[in-house]
Amino acid sequence: MNRRLLTVLLFALVVAGVASLLVYRTLGQKVAANHASQTVRVVAASADIKLGSILTASNLTTVEIAGSLPKGTLLKPEDAIGRGVMSDLYQGEPILESRLAPKGSGGGLAANIKQGMRACAVKVDEVVGVAGFVTPGMRVDVLASGDPPGNPDPREGTKVKTLLQNIEVLSAGTDIQKDAEGKPQQVHVVNLLVTPDEAELLSLASTHAQIQLVLRNPLDTKMAQVKTTGMGNIFSDGDAVAAVKVHSHGAPRPVRTVAVEVINGSKRSEAKFAAPEAKE
Repeated sequence: MNRRLLTVLLFALVVAGVASLLVYRTLGQKVAANHASQTVRVVAASADIKLGSILTASNLTTVEIAGSLPKGTLLKPEDAIGRGVMSDLYQGEPILESRLAPKGSGGGLAANIKQGMRACAVKVDEVVGVAGFVTPGMRVDVLASGDPPGNPDPREGTKVKTLLQNIEVLSAGTDIQKDAEGKPQQVHVVNLLVTPDEAELLSLASTHAQIQLVLRNPLDTKMAQVKTTGMGNIFSDGDAVAAVKVHSHGAPRPVRTVAVEVINGSKRSEAKFAAPEAKE
């Protein structure tokens, strides 16, 4: 082979290799630059944070997110420091504006109360609190049971009424209170989000009746038409209780009569008199 031709081929291979290397490096830098431009560092939780906590610098860290950011994502830690947490945050979770209370409103339960609403605390036990399954954000119905004052028919006994429906649970936990002997005891307390009128009903029922919470599906917003139920209805057969009420307070009792035949010469006649027991 011609030495000149061999030299030209070697030179061409070297030039091609150098050109390929330059193209590879250039493309790699562009890809890395595009990847860097598509990721953004956002504020995230450095550990699990409970509802009502006030955020500090130690609670926060930053993570990279690629692509479009969720609405309300915080980019600066100073935008989150000092604000109350309105729902539980988990380690590594980006912090959104909607998960924090407004600036200056503080923390705790008060920051979660919506405008025009009230948080009403209800003391319950494990069974009344749906065996501990009542957690923040769930929906419940409130039942009140007791002996109504001035009950016209005491034979019905204790009554139960669906007092409130589709009520949001703000928080659920335990509190330390003293019993009648002054000894400390744990009491389960559930805070419900209610209107001022509902707060009055709930406060009155908590004082004079027994409160029970009934768990419901949060997607079920229909208000059921529920009648008040008495103890007499549970042990009655059909409309037996209603029949007793009508008999006692409605139509008058039938009057028993006694027929007496009167003979006056050839004439006969019949006279009716009320039985002696019917006159009482």
